[in-house]
Amino acid sequence: MSFPNLQTFEYLNEEHHMIQQAARDFAQKEVAPIAAEFDESGEFPLATIRKMGQMGFMGIEMPEEYGGAGMDTMAYVLALEEICKADASHGTIMSVNNSLYCYGILKYGTEAQKQNFITPVASGEKVGAYSLTEPMSGSDAGTMRSRAVRDGDFYVLNGRKSWVTSGPVAELIVVFMMTNPEQGHRGVSAFLVDADTPGFSRGKKEPKLGIRASATSEINFEDCRIPVENRLGEEGEGFKIAMSVLDAGRIGIATQALGIAEAAYAASVEYVREREAFGKKIGQFQGISFKLADMKTRIEAARGLIHRAALAKTRAKQTGERYTLEASMAKLFASEMAMFVTHEAVQIHGGMGYSKELPVERYFRDAKITEIYEGTSEIQRLVISRLETGLR
Repeated sequence: MSFPNLQTFEYLNEEHHMIQQAARDFAQKEVAPIAAEFDESGEFPLATIRKMGQMGFMGIEMPEEYGGAGMDTMAYVLALEEICKADASHGTIMSVNNSLYCYGILKYGTEAQKQNFITPVASGEKVGAYSLTEPMSGSDAGTMRSRAVRDGDFYVLNGRKSWVTSGPVAELIVVFMMTNPEQGHRGVSAFLVDADTPGFSRGKKEPKLGIRASATSEINFEDCRIPVENRLGEEGEGFKIAMSVLDAGRIGIATQALGIAEAAYAASVEYVREREAFGKKIGQFQGISFKLADMKTRIEAARGLIHRAALAKTRAKQTGERYTLEASMAKLFASEMAMFVTHEAVQIHGGMGYSKELPVERYFRDAKITEIYEGTSEIQRLVISRLETGLR
């Protein structure tokens, strides 16, 4: 597999190159050989996820005192890209732990919450999850039906959440529930839940098209009592927290899409150099070579948007500015780019692209979800256009 020459990016330092190389070596030696097996079985790859935690990949941006690696967003993007080239399922788990789970607690949590809920996840001891979606509530979080009712020093949680990445195995979960339904999305609050709490249970596991080793399920709450000190932020701040966290998460999904596309492109380049038809290597035919040109161009364009978003997020730590626009553009373009590239990769491989004997069909299946979760392409276009026009 060929890799871009990152020495040409002046904003990358030696630390960035080191973590990228470490992630690349681990991904190709530990993850790539088992990716097809876990895709087929749908089993959660807990052993390699634990190893990734030990190497610092599950909490790259978290301070060292909370079990993390203490690095920046660019380091996270570079490492995640390498993991996703080998297997998008491992990358999904890594992305959720880093951005959707750890990032929100670091930004909005108390010191006790950071110690108790970030440290075990960032270090790889436990798996984290993020639960916003419900069966009848997706992008419109104001319509959620789950409820959290204050009862003295506790909140009593009731409801059913869906499409929870790592739901079947997660031990610690950030959950969003309605505390004041009359306020719509302003009545949503966030809670930190230990899966061992009575009243918490796991629902059906989703049979998915792609990222099959990244287990996804419903989770249920029935009179689940959570102490007030486990509320993340103030009551009614849940929607703000959720949207802030999704900004970070969208950079991760864009990076996931980039990794998938790069793997599909590399497989295609190798294939056209070997496959012959009509007395030529098929890469010598213009119909094929132009596909490769379009694939490569879109990949590099996506990389630029992702790096721009990563740099914007890093700046935001000092300035407090939002990076919603950069994150949404990166997510929108990279996810649609991944679908284009993987589609072309299957076409280039012909019948073999449709066969499970080669990983190209897995790349194609894995790419689709990047256009859907953490905000569909349609939602990204809505976000971008509203930010640019100021119209709603």
